[in-house]
Amino acid sequence: MVTFDSLRREDRSPAPGWRWFVRWLRRRLPTGLYTRSLLIIIIPMVLLQSVVAAVFMERHWQMVTERLSLGVTRDIAAIIEVIDSYPQDADYSDITRIARDQLNLQISIEPDGDLPPPREKPFFSILDGILSDEITDEIRRPFWIDTIGNSNLIEIRIKLDNRILRVITKRSQAYASNTHIFILWMVGASLVLIAISILFLRGQIRPILNLARAAENFGKGQKADNFYPRGADEVRRAGLAFILMRERIERQMEQRTAMLSGVSHDLRTILTRFKLQLALAGDNPDLAGLNEDVNDMQTMLEAYMAFAKGEVEEDVGELKLSEVFGKLEADFELHGKMLTYSIEGEDHISVRPNAFLRLVTNLASNARRYADTLHIEAKHGAKWLTIVFDDNGPGIPEKYREDVFKPFFRLDSARNLDASGTGLGLAIVRDIARSHGGNITLGDSPLGGLRATVRLPA
Repeated sequence: MVTFDSLRREDRSPAPGWRWFVRWLRRRLPTGLYTRSLLIIIIPMVLLQSVVAAVFMERHWQMVTERLSLGVTRDIAAIIEVIDSYPQDADYSDITRIARDQLNLQISIEPDGDLPPPREKPFFSILDGILSDEITDEIRRPFWIDTIGNSNLIEIRIKLDNRILRVITKRSQAYASNTHIFILWMVGASLVLIAISILFLRGQIRPILNLARAAENFGKGQKADNFYPRGADEVRRAGLAFILMRERIERQMEQRTAMLSGVSHDLRTILTRFKLQLALAGDNPDLAGLNEDVNDMQTMLEAYMAFAKGEVEEDVGELKLSEVFGKLEADFELHGKMLTYSIEGEDHISVRPNAFLRLVTNLASNARRYADTLHIEAKHGAKWLTIVFDDNGPGIPEKYREDVFKPFFRLDSARNLDASGTGLGLAIVRDIARSHGGNITLGDSPLGGLRATVRLPA
């Protein structure tokens, strides 16, 4: 059924011809807020300056060069007209003096001959093109120009009837040579403005980064007591909302722990009475089942408390993966089973030690109970710590792999339950993983059993 919302989504989706470009652009654009904010400031400024520079070079620079070249060309045309119209002395001293003093041109008249071959024009020279066009339009005689030899001078040779007029003038007389000053001022001012923008932008982005870091640390179960709202009003409101949320969560967890501690204390008192009465009753075979029930109740009570507390009060510490896996390997050997492991990357990790040990031990104990072989592969990268548990046991059906993480879920053939199980083994494992900011997933192992993948922030 086609709805209005679906039509709107279709209208917003890019055309098929543009989808590849949008995906390509998204992969190459930075993802950080600070970098994107810099691009928002820099890109419009660069585009504006490019347009201004292009317009300036196209209009101002070219127009000024045309007028200067036209002025030099007309001066040369006037000199040629005087030479052709009025008698001159043998060495052309008068016209040479007038050109030098009044027109700032160094001229000489040479005997008849051929003009030099045309010089190769530079790849980009606005002066060559404009000056050649002006000489062609105003003088209409064969000519030769050199704008490359001396960077400060221009040489022009014009073939007269039986003579060659050689003119040397300064480049600044025919060319707008101070254009680069405008560009330098424009670029320099832009760099100063960008530097000022970066300083102000860092001051606005830093509170957001601090808020993200505090939220990330809180998600990992770490303390963030030194965080306080800063920055703009919106960022302050977000920081204040985070603090209030954190306080509510901590208060709820404290209330839950306190309540369960009280329940645990009361239940342990009753269990102590049961044990005392059973001890006073002596070795009665009829009471063996009751003894087992009391022990099971105590085990379940401790498991409930561990799940409720979640190890949140523990501080972060250092652990060596090789030592943790070495103890598990020794435990497997005692039970006549095999455990192998491999570590890629740094051996030391920063975690909550007791919680992490319980996570690894729970997964290894489940594998030891239902499998003969377990292989652990740890990869400690720059951002993530990934630990993969592969065993050759019976595995867990795919449809139950998410349900086994639910507290108190019982599966007749489940790996994480035995006769006295509480259904909290994998629930505690996922709770510990998520309290570190990571997660755990289940899949098929290449050894034929279950694969458990734990992924935690490094």
